[in-house]
Amino acid sequence: MGAGGIATVAFDIAVARGFEVAGFLADNPARHESTFRSGTVLGGFDLLPELRKQGLAQAVVAFGDCAARLKFASLVRSLGFEMPNLVHPSAVVAPDVELGPGAILMPGAIVNAGAKVGANVIMNTACSVDHDCRVAEGAHIGPGVHMSGRVTIGRATWVGVGSVVLEDVNIGANALIGAGSLVLKDIPDGVVAYGSPAKVVRPNAPAA
Repeated sequence: MGAGGIATVAFDIAVARGFEVAGFLADNPARHESTFRSGTVLGGFDLLPELRKQGLAQAVVAFGDCAARLKFASLVRSLGFEMPNLVHPSAVVAPDVELGPGAILMPGAIVNAGAKVGANVIMNTACSVDHDCRVAEGAHIGPGVHMSGRVTIGRATWVGVGSVVLEDVNIGANALIGAGSLVLKDIPDGVVAYGSPAKVVRPNAPAA
């Protein structure tokens, strides 16, 4: 599900992992029946029930909007699809890491010992998640983010590209951390924060 940047990388990971990709779904009607990567945009998200009836067994929600990703992941599960994890061959994941269904780990991502990663999380290119971190469902850890040990990231929170999060910091649910931020202290739920050091600047839009 998705036909943008996240889906581009997810497709490459799926192929590298030996999956056969049936096609893509996009919510923009102008994209329907167009070519995307080496596949086809079959239609919109409303096509999911029919695809399940046709025997497709697995689906991955591969777009950036955290709240929408969780919404459609719930729909996918309710229709009986399995949600595989897409872990790029170059990603490094410690043996004891708990990885929720539908997670996408992009090239060069590192998840160290004792970490727990929730369902439908995106670990973007070359991010690092150190020991005993907790990343809740639907979060998006941007490219080049570095999280020290025992960091907690809340549900549907987006940590922007190149940010650094100090050890033992808790970032709440539905928060947005701006690119290049240095997060030294806890960030509450539902806010936008950025800077070095990161400061809360305004409320974030409510999650769906």
